[in-house]
Amino acid sequence: MQEKSRGILKEIRDSGFSFEKLSEIYPELNRLKGVLQNPEYHAEGDVYQHTSLVCQKLMLHPDWQELEDRQQELLFLAAMFHDIGKAICTKLQDGVWTSPKHAMVGEQEFRRYAYRNNDTLGLLWEEREITAKLIRYHGLPVWLFSKRRPEFDMIKAAESIPLHRLYLLSRADAKGRKGVSKDRLLEHVELFADYAKELGIWENPYPFSGPYTKFQYFRRPDLWQGAELFDQTEFEVLLMSGLPLAGKDTWIAKHGEGRAVISLDEIREEYGISPSKKSDKVVQIAMERAKNLLRKKEPFIWNGTNLIQETRQKLVGLFAGYGARVQIIYVEAAYKELYQRNQKRERYIPENVLERMIDKLEIPAPWEAYHVRVIQG
Repeated sequence: MQEKSRGILKEIRDSGFSFEKLSEIYPELNRLKGVLQNPEYHAEGDVYQHTSLVCQKLMLHPDWQELEDRQQELLFLAAMFHDIGKAICTKLQDGVWTSPKHAMVGEQEFRRYAYRNNDTLGLLWEEREITAKLIRYHGLPVWLFSKRRPEFDMIKAAESIPLHRLYLLSRADAKGRKGVSKDRLLEHVELFADYAKELGIWENPYPFSGPYTKFQYFRRPDLWQGAELFDQTEFEVLLMSGLPLAGKDTWIAKHGEGRAVISLDEIREEYGISPSKKSDKVVQIAMERAKNLLRKKEPFIWNGTNLIQETRQKLVGLFAGYGARVQIIYVEAAYKELYQRNQKRERYIPENVLERMIDKLEIPAPWEAYHVRVIQG
């Protein structure tokens, strides 16, 4: 039996899938009003008007009717917020309205909004992340064939979201506009669908021959996705990720299994380095300890916040270079729970610092390591 909808998903269905009614309930959507667009691509008006049309067009495709209720609700949610990034990054450049990287900005903006307001929105972690990734990739079908490795970008996206649903969102995005480019964009979206089916990733991630091959595929630009590589890893390294107070230390205490732990916080305490001071020395000491263990092929846990993908990828690359099988353990606690824990914490984190960390958080993607696990603490 399908679980009943709750929060914003229930409101979506109860509203009759009406974007206008929902914008009265969720004022965040009204930020789209008055955000101007290039009339060559969006002669229909501002971003609010465009989003309203996208939501309408989404429901007209026959495949929409075949989706389960929860899938319909989540896809509609993504349509509602697909251009939320434009409210932040739209600017007039050389006389033309443009919104560079609005999909990437939109993913982060939606995640922050959903995380901080989940008491109202009522989304499960998986529901929030599927929606965020649909927002992130909603332009991929249109621009796919301008990329150097289109199959790589598709396979990467398929690690996080079903491409069938991405197709429906992107098609509605193209249909929900007025402009000279509309037919050309629709052609691109249909080509995307054909290629996704050809690659076997229409509904599911690519079936790599094994996790080692998958890991190497996303790190080696010359590797064919159908390759079968022998797993050359020799030991395991766990890379912790998550906001302060999320529960990383608690997880390590329960599941660390005696592994050595390199903790940036503990190094600070050991050397009397204040959290407000630069972390260069802390990282240097941590790296020296890690390399000593890596050379000896000894399993260990790297314990830090590691909120940014670039930071994680540098560490994963370093560890893997020594033959380590790297697993990312991402730990998340609810927004209100973080604040309750902070009140009880001996080393209190200023609220503005905690909020800035939430703003820059990038959730680990499934392709970032040999395995990526999510723990809700």
